[in-house]
Amino acid sequence: MIDAYSWPTPNGYKVHIMLEETGLPYRVHAVNIRAGDQFKPEFLAISPNNRIPAIVDSEGPEGKQVSLFESGAILIYLAEKAGKLMPRAAQARYEALQWLMWQMGGFGPMLGQAHHFMNYAPEKLPYAIDRYANETRRLYGVLDKRLSNEDFVAGGEYSIADIAIFSWARAHTSHKIDLADYPHVARWYAQILERPAVTRGLQVLAERRPQGAHDPDQWRNLFGATQFEKR
Repeated sequence: MIDAYSWPTPNGYKVHIMLEETGLPYRVHAVNIRAGDQFKPEFLAISPNNRIPAIVDSEGPEGKQVSLFESGAILIYLAEKAGKLMPRAAQARYEALQWLMWQMGGFGPMLGQAHHFMNYAPEKLPYAIDRYANETRRLYGVLDKRLSNEDFVAGGEYSIADIAIFSWARAHTSHKIDLADYPHVARWYAQILERPAVTRGLQVLAERRPQGAHDPDQWRNLFGATQFEKR
């Protein structure tokens, strides 16, 4: 049994979708990042960076328990455990890994910054908004060009790279992105959205998805002094 510690965010959706795609047995533990659950000692024991998601697999390598944090590492682990969604041929495997790293190093962090300065920052900073909005559009352009020649980002096979990138592309409207401007991304996005496992994965913890503005304590937990405290 895999215990998944998560919350309904783009990085959380990656693991939810992956678990549904692989069919591995799991149970979900909600880590309310607004309430500060990510700072509790029991969560820090498995995710020392105090970020979701994290997993604990009671039947890891050699039958021993293993815990993992960082969504990219978790996707690779689950793909190898299930023997699914990671190409086996060497070249195709590295294609998938490089696009996974592209998401981890750029498409996630840059879109996250755009989202923050466009929607959450207490003051509108034109320089920050323009910087991250421009980079977001550039990254969507890179993805659109890639998908102009391929059905999926790692080539002809749906993989963990698609799951990782799709989970962030879901928030395109919050990043002021119109998918009509990126027709190949739009085609790919619609195709993935139709997958039954994706539909199920997006429903995990959906009832816990927060609504409304952050109160002062929630703001400190997500963006302010609380998250920077030494632990």
